[in-house]
Amino acid sequence: MKEFQPKSVLLFTLLVFSFLLLIVFSMPKGGISLLGVNWKFLSSEALFHPKKDKKKNIDAIIEKVDTTNLDKPLIKHNGKSSGELGTAIGGDLSTNASCDLEMNEQTNASLGSFFEKLKNVTALKNKISIFHYGDSQIEGDRMTGFFRQRIQAQFGGNGPGMIAALNVYNTQTFKQTFSGNFERLTAFWGRKLNSRKYGAMGSVGVFKIDSSQAFIGQETTAWIEIDASKNAYGRAREYNHVRFYYNSCVKPCLLKVFQNGQLIHEDSLITDGNAHSITLDFPGSPGKLKYLLSSTKSPVISGFSLEGDIGVQVSNVAMRGSSGTNFSSMDQRLFRDMHSELNTKLFILQYGGNTIPGLKDSSSVRYYAKSFKRQIQLIQSQVPGAAIIVIGPSDMSQLNDGIFESYRLIPYLTNQMKKASLECGAAYWDLFKAMGGKNSMPTWVDQGLAGSDYIHFTSKGTSIASQLFYDAFISAYAKWELKNQVE
Repeated sequence: MKEFQPKSVLLFTLLVFSFLLLIVFSMPKGGISLLGVNWKFLSSEALFHPKKDKKKNIDAIIEKVDTTNLDKPLIKHNGKSSGELGTAIGGDLSTNASCDLEMNEQTNASLGSFFEKLKNVTALKNKISIFHYGDSQIEGDRMTGFFRQRIQAQFGGNGPGMIAALNVYNTQTFKQTFSGNFERLTAFWGRKLNSRKYGAMGSVGVFKIDSSQAFIGQETTAWIEIDASKNAYGRAREYNHVRFYYNSCVKPCLLKVFQNGQLIHEDSLITDGNAHSITLDFPGSPGKLKYLLSSTKSPVISGFSLEGDIGVQVSNVAMRGSSGTNFSSMDQRLFRDMHSELNTKLFILQYGGNTIPGLKDSSSVRYYAKSFKRQIQLIQSQVPGAAIIVIGPSDMSQLNDGIFESYRLIPYLTNQMKKASLECGAAYWDLFKAMGGKNSMPTWVDQGLAGSDYIHFTSKGTSIASQLFYDAFISAYAKWELKNQVE
């Protein structure tokens, strides 16, 4: 084996460094394009004057957030002056929030109508629904689960509300398994449903027919099993009404429902091709339910609703990869009819994050905001009278010259989304601002509140972000209530 002399090693090292320095001093700041690829290298500016980490101090935000006592109402209604931000038990509803909902006159009227229904929902023994649509930031019931627990503890209600026919995200809120011949179709990515009859969930389940069995006239069997989770928030674990939604059934289909292994219901689905639901009532939480279907052609399963007797139902609809522009990809009649049956009175739309990496300039931001505005207007046309709250994107970081910095166009995006929302009469809540604004994400990551992707919150961070939103929501409600008392 040949041995290299120290001076040869030193000379080689110096040559390498000299070559690299030559590249450093000759490389333009934006890199160079070669063979269709943009090549970047450390610039002389970055070498001799490296960027410094720009992290926000978020201590003042975090220390005011109270995520405790989730099983009890945050406050008591006793007619006295409003309490302090973060009040957990006792006192009045707080009119304070570190980041308020942004509203106008039209929004105040819309939310005021919703608050009236919310205030009286338990006294009138009614049920109303809130649907939280969003991107991967709410996957697995993140944010929604915390908000649901808070609002059900305050105003009444049980159960997780609507769940997808086939859940593919890890969630602590419920348990679900299904047979391997089931396939998930969505309005937002992957395989699509030709009829576009996704319903309220934006996704459906259909089972693949065994062609060898169908050839001889035998039916294919498929199943979905659901159960409460011991890890769910307390209110979500308890429900005693289960509704099964389906459509597009055109061939005889037998449904058998088993409760903890025992057959409790047997029925034939209606074969007129229209949308229908089957409700089962129980004296208490039913435990494990297995829905067994047998047919030569699969109906379209729209989902299940797991509900209590009265109060507020809060449903989570996570659309991974969506920018919130997929509502127009759904059959509007079925979307309208399901929300009518579920008595949906508030939509929370949490989007914007997925569009950020692809934004090139201010015109692309405005184009997205206009597209998103049309989706808000579409929902309003199909579910008139329902209030809408838009939650904008969080801070998101990209690696730039060795440090994580906010994407450049996030502030302009949040501004345009707010403008579009208010023009439609929807409220806007600025998550970017609430968590600290520009370059706040690295601090959330350092404190274990967000993941190493510098995009998604951790479980602890989700609780804090959710509480910040609930503070804004309950503050708006408290101001409405005080105004009504004065009048």
